[in-house]
Amino acid sequence: MTGGPGPEVVTVGETMVVMSPTDAAPLERADRLRLGVGGAESNLAIGLAGLGHRVAWVSRVGDDPFGRMVLREVAGGGVDVASVALDAHAPTGVYFKDPRPEATGVHYYRAGSAASRLGPGALDDPRLAGARLLHLSGITPVLSESCRALVAHAVDDRPLRGALVSFDVNHRPRLWPADRAADVLRDLADRADIVLVGLDEAERLWGTTDPQAVRRLLPRPATVVVKDGAVGATALPRTGPAVFVPALRAPVVEPVGAGDAFAAGYLSAVLRGLDHAAALRCGHVVAVRALAVPGDCAPPPRRRDLDGVVALTADGWAALDPVGAGLLDGLAGASADGSAGGDGPAGDLAGGDDLAGDLADGGGTAVADDGGAHVGTGAAGPGNGRGSR
Repeated sequence: MTGGPGPEVVTVGETMVVMSPTDAAPLERADRLRLGVGGAESNLAIGLAGLGHRVAWVSRVGDDPFGRMVLREVAGGGVDVASVALDAHAPTGVYFKDPRPEATGVHYYRAGSAASRLGPGALDDPRLAGARLLHLSGITPVLSESCRALVAHAVDDRPLRGALVSFDVNHRPRLWPADRAADVLRDLADRADIVLVGLDEAERLWGTTDPQAVRRLLPRPATVVVKDGAVGATALPRTGPAVFVPALRAPVVEPVGAGDAFAAGYLSAVLRGLDHAAALRCGHVVAVRALAVPGDCAPPPRRRDLDGVVALTADGWAALDPVGAGLLDGLAGASADGSAGGDGPAGDLAGGDDLAGDLADGGGTAVADDGGAHVGTGAAGPGNGRGSR
């Protein structure tokens, strides 16, 4: 950031380069690969920037062609990357998508990546001062001890004075199993101001089966948002009643990226001062656009569309047809029947963390938790711990 106002939002986390066969063939038979980039926190940053917020992404990439590609793509999404460090001694993480009929495999090469060398000092950049929101995820603390110290520093010491801290649990079973992750993620989440968590994640980690049980496990945050896939999402404030908003029904081309999109829509509404119901609706609308394209990130909805759905009655929301209402207008990768058409934005499988296949040793094969891309029409949920990057 050079001159002008500082960021309204700061996100922190790893972004990798992804290589995927252009024809959806298994890697062993592929002769052409498409390059993309992505990660949970940069996806959210791009989403918020598209919704009109000033956003800075803090990370570390290798001083290599992949790192420069990551910087170019994230900056191209309207995100400030001035606080991303170039590391001459560690590489940018890379992974490969391996489409197969039974599932989608992912091969990771990220051990000792530049981002794993992030530490608490990453948030000391004076150019980040004045931010209203700092966003973190449960992916970062498992990357390394220094990364875990960074997240603890963010939630405990609040280096961005006055900023709310949001925390997306984003549990990745193959990075760390539930028995190792449960206490760490619960402790970090409980020290944030806003928590987003999938109900399936909460059940896997903490054995909870309903949003109220999640709220009891996380008593300190001002708001806990529990996402239940195609069912809907519930906001549970520390004081006052819980608010549930059902998911929309719309085409689903690929579920990955929907959780980050939901978080972007929800947090944007929070920054705008909207109430819980309005914020959940905004999250659903932004998520439904991500679900309708083959990549992680979709162009943002029009502000008038968001304002329109916020103004609907409960019956009007329940009857809303996103396609007929024009909420999916402008998406090259989606059609009314749910079929994919054309390429999505950079980051076709951006942020492989969400596939829960990240391997601590940096190599090997993982199977996507979401079972690969799904094409069809049905309830479009905001993700439940599996479908966001």
